[in-house]
Amino acid sequence: MAKTSAIEKNKRRAKMVKQFANKRARLKAIATDRSLPQEEQFAARLKLAELPRNSSKVRIRNRCEMTGRPRAFYRKFKLSRVTLRELASTGQIPGMVKSSW
Repeated sequence: MAKTSAIEKNKRRAKMVKQFANKRARLKAIATDRSLPQEEQFAARLKLAELPRNSSKVRIRNRCEMTGRPRAFYRKFKLSRVTLRELASTGQIPGMVKSSW
């Protein structure tokens, strides 16, 4: 089980990303639009830099929904490999069977 503080920090980041998503997208569009004057693009980049770092989407860490484990994460199931294997072995994931050949 991951530290509760790490899990909560990640949740706060996700909340902040959602909060600043529109503003960040608007500023990013202005900053990358080549048809606008350079001064306007630069001003947009400065405003982007003033936003909190944790409001960036890349700061969110994919974590297992059940254990909070940050590594070996399967996006499709939102679970770590360890939890996925346990649930699959007990038959709690429909259609998933252990392979053998």
